[in-house]
Amino acid sequence: MDADAIEEGRRRWQARYDKARKREADFTTLSGDAVDPVYGPRPGDAYEGFERIGWPGEYPYTRGLHATGYRGRTWTIRQFAGFGNAEQTNERYKMILAAGGGGLSVAFDMPTLMGRDSDDPRSLGEVGHCGVAIDSAADMEVLFKDIPLGDVTTSMTISGPAVPAFCMYLVAAERQGVDPAVLNGTLQTDIFKEYIAQKEWLFEPEPHLRLIGDLMEYCAKGIPAYKPLSVSGYHIREAGATAAQELAYTLADGFGYVELGLSRGMDVDTFAPGLSFFFDAHLDFFEEIAKFRAARRIWARWMKEVYGAQNEKSMWLRFHTQTAGVSLTAQQPYNNVVRTAVEALAAVLGGTNSLHTNALDETLALPSEQAAEIALRTQQVLMEETGVANVADPLGGSWYVEQLTDRIEADAEKIFDQIKERGLRAHPDGKHPIGPITSGILRGIEDGWFTGEIAESAFAYQRALEKGDKRVVGVNVHHGSVTGDLEILRVSHEVEREQVRVLADRKARRDDAKVSASLKAMLDAARDGSNMIPAMLDAVRAEATLGEICNALRDEWGTYTEPPGF
Repeated sequence: MDADAIEEGRRRWQARYDKARKREADFTTLSGDAVDPVYGPRPGDAYEGFERIGWPGEYPYTRGLHATGYRGRTWTIRQFAGFGNAEQTNERYKMILAAGGGGLSVAFDMPTLMGRDSDDPRSLGEVGHCGVAIDSAADMEVLFKDIPLGDVTTSMTISGPAVPAFCMYLVAAERQGVDPAVLNGTLQTDIFKEYIAQKEWLFEPEPHLRLIGDLMEYCAKGIPAYKPLSVSGYHIREAGATAAQELAYTLADGFGYVELGLSRGMDVDTFAPGLSFFFDAHLDFFEEIAKFRAARRIWARWMKEVYGAQNEKSMWLRFHTQTAGVSLTAQQPYNNVVRTAVEALAAVLGGTNSLHTNALDETLALPSEQAAEIALRTQQVLMEETGVANVADPLGGSWYVEQLTDRIEADAEKIFDQIKERGLRAHPDGKHPIGPITSGILRGIEDGWFTGEIAESAFAYQRALEKGDKRVVGVNVHHGSVTGDLEILRVSHEVEREQVRVLADRKARRDDAKVSASLKAMLDAARDGSNMIPAMLDAVRAEATLGEICNALRDEWGTYTEPPGF
């Protein structure tokens, strides 16, 4: 790009920056020297390929979505938490908010993630152990007791039963007297990544897509600020994918949901702003920064050039980041504080919109209060003390970072071609029921391609670790330690007994005829093709449980068995 074009871009950026709201903060170095809000080529210098880097707040958003960077607003501190019953988790949420957390993120226990009630025989021994147990709207009410849902953003990490869980959240808001139209937050909902990596599904892919499409339509019409679909690469990376695979599979999933919305006759600029993303921040510092920058650029280009988006916000890739759980070690667990800080810094320098930092003891148990506080303070130290929020994309223009960004983008595009090729094999006539990327994803799920690719990457890393080519402090190098055992959080089995008792009491006091009628109405909607959300909300208001709703749909749609792979 020649010098005149660069200067024109700088003037456009300056105009945007001048109009934007800025935080009241000290934008100087620790020594008191003022810093500019953004840096670029020196005036009069040309820069080959600068159009791919650009200025913050300008297409293709490599350097961020907003001209101000974090000078406008910092990332949201959104700590992921949940354990035991709703009352216990409610107390943890109040602690997080009182300590300066900016948003909540709900971790559900395994029965809830699988759409099963706490009294289901298959839930035995798992209730409240890896997250909070939620059986009905009454539990959701307790979970957010004294936390005004109209004033706090809430993220829920759940996919298979995401839609009925979200209906319970809406009913809890109603019972608080909050208009659901003002709710803000994100719902994971991303079912593709379950088949690819996490393996927590309820049905075949198509019924799940039916529910997701219904939710997209419902939120686009009535809950405009809420993002009903957070597309998750985190679990893909945690399963062993490389940075490029995480990026490509995640964005491909996002493209699949765009195609789903378009297949419903929705305007892309109506629903695309309601999509958000969830990425892993791993330990290769510069590779992770490059991954986030490439993600914004790819998403913007595809949304504009492939899917015809015209609204700027449809091209914005908004994303939450969580530091890499798989990077944490049980050996010398205090080293995990360092790992998490490095990963969090990479997320911030990559321009994350919100962030969760893992606790040092998460390889051993759910976080203790002390460990959760250290994780929270890690973000606050980055935000308040380091100066990283003073300048937008401070690494932009780095030869290394820009080369990594280009390389990861190119690797991702090769993977998109592979996915489209699989879709072509599934539909050689080119008549894809939903869209070409979606067809390729479904084919890759059916034949185990995604699982196999991730397994190969995970095996390669493990082999390098065992050979000593990759080093992990405290695991295969620097073993000596004076660290003693940690005191860890243990969830009492009394929690399960009490949750089952309370559930039985609620079932005894509700109107069973009303529950049965509402579940029947929900199935009628499933059969006649109408949007299922209103009927599901009625079932939730009648105190139908998560397990009852999911089992009714399992009976209607059947279950899914993953194809064997060797």
